[in-house]
Amino acid sequence: MTTSTPEKNTSAGLKPSTIRIGRRYRASRIDDDYDAIVIGSGIGGLTTAACLSKAGKKVLVLEQHYTAGGFTHSYARNGYEWDVGVHYIGDMGSPNTLARKLFDYITDGQLKWAPMDETYDRFYLGDKIVNLKAGKEQFRASLVEAFPEEEKAIDAYIRLLGKVSSGMQIYTMSKLAPTMTAPLVGKAVSLALPRYFNQTTYEVLSGLTDNQALIGAITGQWGDCGVTPKQSSFLIHALIAKHYVHGGYYPVGGASEMANTIIPVTQQGGGDVFTYADVTNILVENGRACGVRMADGHEIRSELIISNAGVINTFETLLPEAAVRKSGYPRTRQTIQPSMSHIGLYIGFKGTAAELGLPKTNFWIYPDEHHDRNVERFLDNTNSEFPVVYISFPSAKDPSYLSRYPDTATVEIVAPTTYDMFAQWKDDTWGKRGEEYEQLKQVVTDRLLEKLYEKLPQLRGKVDYVEASTPLSTDWFCRYSRGEIYGLDHTPERFDQTWLRPKTRIPGLYLTGQDILTCGVVGAMIGGLVTTLSIQGVKGAGLAKRIFVDKAGTTQAEPGLV
Repeated sequence: MTTSTPEKNTSAGLKPSTIRIGRRYRASRIDDDYDAIVIGSGIGGLTTAACLSKAGKKVLVLEQHYTAGGFTHSYARNGYEWDVGVHYIGDMGSPNTLARKLFDYITDGQLKWAPMDETYDRFYLGDKIVNLKAGKEQFRASLVEAFPEEEKAIDAYIRLLGKVSSGMQIYTMSKLAPTMTAPLVGKAVSLALPRYFNQTTYEVLSGLTDNQALIGAITGQWGDCGVTPKQSSFLIHALIAKHYVHGGYYPVGGASEMANTIIPVTQQGGGDVFTYADVTNILVENGRACGVRMADGHEIRSELIISNAGVINTFETLLPEAAVRKSGYPRTRQTIQPSMSHIGLYIGFKGTAAELGLPKTNFWIYPDEHHDRNVERFLDNTNSEFPVVYISFPSAKDPSYLSRYPDTATVEIVAPTTYDMFAQWKDDTWGKRGEEYEQLKQVVTDRLLEKLYEKLPQLRGKVDYVEASTPLSTDWFCRYSRGEIYGLDHTPERFDQTWLRPKTRIPGLYLTGQDILTCGVVGAMIGGLVTTLSIQGVKGAGLAKRIFVDKAGTTQAEPGLV
């Protein structure tokens, strides 16, 4: 979720409103001996940079935004601070999960975590409320309490979550197969994995129960990948659900602490992270990627180019057409589309979270349990009821928030929208899109605020500041041209694509981040690790052992989501 550019805040005792992480780009500040160049400072790019730095590489990260972090960055305005994509992370309570071990590795253990409430997700399915509680037994009990007649189906479902997690290890490691053998390896993987691994979520759950309300509750986190149950792969659903079984966590200091603690690891290897560093082209000579061209015309050379800009941006914007044709990309992407667009609301209140009664629980508000039908209705008529409204309370989740912004609290609301709703202003400059655009934003803002007041009526009349972001904001700041936040749609077709892997067919060019594995912070982070292993080859065996193997000697390869 992206935002507008913050303005300066000079209030005494408050953290400056503009949160800028990274060093501002100047051509004169660029060295000429980088071992690798990473395009984009999202969590996948930062992970790859930090891991390569620890392997002795001098890595340059180039970020076109004013601050590093991609969707993990924070922004502030008028004495408030919000995250733009990190609403909660799972698997952070134990130091032995893959997600936590990898975070500790790339931050040198400097990133700290705070648990959310025991009830981490609350689903409002029309009049029915389902609370998901942290812990395997409590998770099961949450579902059984809401659906006591479905205990057998719930137990079968929980068993499937574990089986998909185990299968994901095979799928992840297949990304490291040599390029020429990737199709054969992909075929072997598909035969080795059970059929339900990549069926649609609805197909799999319908085989367990015909209780549509239970299916609607089980799939209540579909917004974490942006794909509804009848369209999403059960693979992505299972990873999300299992990722949060032991509860949700939030980074102490806010989402920006992710980049803030990773970047020094890259700098220790002699590398750097530059912001306002707009890459316009990937240079390809004699069939090999060899550098990048900046918006100011400056060229930076390296034998290793790693794109965290997303698959679509990499192949359809940054690479020369001749190189794209040889890569086979236009044919292979075929039906895989960008994920759903969104609108975000960033709200500030005077008074603390405790004083206002704000929880550390996420609210998911649905018209009823029929998620696919509700999305179809909304896409046909965006004036109809939102198919989902997600509400998060970042100032309540972060125990350090009040030390930076005393006597304040923040709320965030996210809901799906369509790019076409705002497309007529796509060529206008941010901040100068005119009165009609602002009026449309206000209409949507008012609708979303009413959803907040329905659940927390004590907040009515207490809003001190509110700001909305649209798909055009996402495009402006993060270069996702349709306003998508989850890259490529997480459909079964997406997970059948053997070419979605770190090593491209263009020598010297690698991909990293969410498109090569799964969406979300941990999914993209593990994607960054897999890219590092692909680059290092046999030299990466030591890194794989340190991170993929826990104290008991078992693998923990379980990508998770935002």
